[in-house]
Amino acid sequence: MHPMLNIAVRAARNAGQVIAKNFGDQANVQTAEKAKNDLVTNVDREAEQAIVSTLLKAYPDHSIIGEEFGVQGNADSDYQWIIDPLDGTTNFVKGIPHIAVSIALRVKGRTEVGVVFDPLRNELFTASRGNGAQLNGYRIRVGQSKSLDGTVLATSFPHRHRHYLDAYKKMFDGIFSECADIRRAGTASLDLAYVAAGRVDGYWEMCLKPWDLAAGELIAREAGALATDFVGGHNFYSSGNIVCGNPRVVKCLLAKIREDLPESLAK
Repeated sequence: MHPMLNIAVRAARNAGQVIAKNFGDQANVQTAEKAKNDLVTNVDREAEQAIVSTLLKAYPDHSIIGEEFGVQGNADSDYQWIIDPLDGTTNFVKGIPHIAVSIALRVKGRTEVGVVFDPLRNELFTASRGNGAQLNGYRIRVGQSKSLDGTVLATSFPHRHRHYLDAYKKMFDGIFSECADIRRAGTASLDLAYVAAGRVDGYWEMCLKPWDLAAGELIAREAGALATDFVGGHNFYSSGNIVCGNPRVVKCLLAKIREDLPESLAK
């Protein structure tokens, strides 16, 4: 295993212990609203600190960008860890057992390592660039659908950016008319990991943050998937708009998305 992937796995498992220990124990969970429809808990923060301490113990000169505490470590380092300590906070607060820890390492702007860990199912999705993707140590591959016909897709509603709701509904209608079904589970990193494992055939979402997609995108790509923005480019880190699946599914999804794509999302 890539040595930095090994450390990332250790950090993810440490955070997972924090999450699993507190899942379903609402008496110990303190919830606040960072912004409209955007929750954070004390468990998010405790899990992030578990990740940060593990990473900085191993690599004190690296930089870490976390969802809850911003930049820590050496902000000028070429080695940048991007972490989401508890992806699916609303699921966690509601007791829905679909959550994950997401950790990625980017070196000079290129993602080298990705870990998505579901602590409740003990499912560990991992990848290092050029070495394929694994689930609990076994190789995984993206699905082989040749069109949207018969596919099961994943998505998420723009619940934090509702001014895009009309545009999203047009995308949804066009895509739903072509596929078998669509899932909305509320954890972006797992949506991407499920694409990698062939559990869903494709995925699209808008307005994500780097920590939502960094690890999952690498895992999906190493499993044979293609990830693009809404116009088929590679600007999804800055735009937050991502489409993922095998190349044929992505081509079909992009064709449907572009039919009613507003200029503000054409990036």
